Amino acid sequence: MASALPKDGKLVCCDVSEEWTDIACRYWKEAGILQRIELHLAPALETLDGLLRGDGAGSFDFAFIDADKSNYDAYYEACLDLLRTGGVVALDNMLWGGEVADPDVHDRDTDALRALNAKIRDDKRVDACLMTVGDGVMVARKRA
Repeated sequence: MASALPKDGKLVCCDVSEEWTDIACRYWKEAGILQRIELHLAPALETLDGLLRGDGAGSFDFAFIDADKSNYDAYYEACLDLLRTGGVVALDNMLWGGEVADPDVHDRDTDALRALNAKIRDDKRVDACLMTVGDGVMVARKRA
């Protein structure tokens, strides 16, 4: 994503693992995109809250969510606040290996993803599509 940004573009990344992001930083540097990436090593909800306070609502064009599934709804809401009208949020793993379609499967992550799929489907703030690519990617465009 960072390589597709304009020269003045910025990709904000949230993670809690210094070990894995150290590896990522080596490759970002090698690819010549390190200067376009702003890494926040903290719980994502703290980072998103800070971005809302700092950059403000409507300051982002795109958000990609691929984190702990039980908090997806909270990430979705925070990212929706950060997105400008017409901005897009994409959420990975929304089919969860098919588990979300199995009414007999009930664990914290599956139930959270199942509920969020239904919420986004009915959310009048967005136009959304669940794509059956990989493990399912929900793409939602923020309405006016």
